[in-house]
Amino acid sequence: YARLVGGSSNHFTANFWRFHEIDFNERSVLGAIPGTAFADWPITYAELEPYYTKVEWEVGVSGLANASPFDPPRTKPYPMPPLPVKSSGVLLERGARKLGLHPFPAPMAIASQPYRGRPGCIHCGFCMGFGCEARAKSSALYTMIPEAEATGRCEVRADSYVFHVATDSKGRATGVHYFDVDKREHFQKARAVVLSANGAETERLLLNSTSNRFAEGLANSSGMVGKHLMFNQGSAVHAVFEQELNEYKSVQVTRIVHDFYDSEPKRGFYGGGGIDARINPQPALWAMSSGGDLPRWGADLKARLEAFPRSMMSTGHSTSLPVATNSVSIDPTAKDAWGIPAIRITYKDHPDDLAFARFLRDRSVEIMQAAGAQRIWREEVQESLWGVHLLGTCRMGNDPAASVIDKYHRTHDVPNLFLCDGSSFVTSGRGQPTMTIQALAFRAADHIGQFAKRNQI
Repeated sequence: YARLVGGSSNHFTANFWRFHEIDFNERSVLGAIPGTAFADWPITYAELEPYYTKVEWEVGVSGLANASPFDPPRTKPYPMPPLPVKSSGVLLERGARKLGLHPFPAPMAIASQPYRGRPGCIHCGFCMGFGCEARAKSSALYTMIPEAEATGRCEVRADSYVFHVATDSKGRATGVHYFDVDKREHFQKARAVVLSANGAETERLLLNSTSNRFAEGLANSSGMVGKHLMFNQGSAVHAVFEQELNEYKSVQVTRIVHDFYDSEPKRGFYGGGGIDARINPQPALWAMSSGGDLPRWGADLKARLEAFPRSMMSTGHSTSLPVATNSVSIDPTAKDAWGIPAIRITYKDHPDDLAFARFLRDRSVEIMQAAGAQRIWREEVQESLWGVHLLGTCRMGNDPAASVIDKYHRTHDVPNLFLCDGSSFVTSGRGQPTMTIQALAFRAADHIGQFAKRNQI
């Protein structure tokens, strides 16, 4: 959860990969995958590319265009140069190049220099899990929200909680019911309603917004609301080197590898992704890391903790397949502090996602060995018990019977209700969805504006 203005963009790591062209048409290229609802998106990379560029320049992204041979086409370079490389980036690059791989500067939603009135990064080391006190991280709190408020046509009502979308007898959304900070109920009338509560709370809101016309939840004639939840699987390898790296300073990631981005049928399982280098947790969380090869007690654990300044991680970011039983639903008994029925999550990883996560972990081990690591520990690849990327639960599609929204983010059932968040994803991408969520939001905003001008809302 990120219950604050600006949402999870306040505390995210700020990795900002674009999806590649293959992400939008994998079903056509690879074919069906048993046990899944694997499908193509109803839009292409080419349709979304102008909006990827818009995100990079409006929000502020640091990077080096065309530095990777695997980069998708782009119409404009990044607005800022890459952030300075860290020790972990140097070592990832060294090991990867020895193996014939192609590391490149990580695109990051963090200002490497002053940008649009915000200062450049001060390299404090508290990107992941924290808001940026310098405002260098390109969070919505520091970028789009202040710009929207400055127009005089945007009001942010903080500490409010929407719990029901109201509809009229014609099936149109009329506004939302919400609680204020004192738990007093209010109603906000609206010509159009846009939900952006991501791939769990948007679905909870729709499923709780029942009425005589929408007995199974709002926009749910397909029965797809809440289905096909995707978390993104991943992997982690811990490595210790001879010299101090001091990875707790500065941003998390400065180099990445995309040589394994595409799914390769010859591997025997679906999956693709990227590898980066970082410290990941701060010292206390580092000390509590467990599982896999990591020592849990005694002299070995003490030695690992004392090696923190010489340590780094190589992390893998990978796919999750859309499985109908992986879902967000409404718990039949549990309620939250406001008395609203609570979320229930049902999730089990597809075997291919676990297999590819292990594959990516083994590639990280090879890179760290080639970089000269003195000691390497593999974290165990486990069934997902939680997720921070909440994707796919109101998927986009042309067929109202098999999707919740159309390619313009309008719900099939309610003509003036739009969903703009990770729930629209048809496939999961490779572990870094925020850039694509924002590009889709810019694109949806353009179309919502056009609908409004044509009096189609």
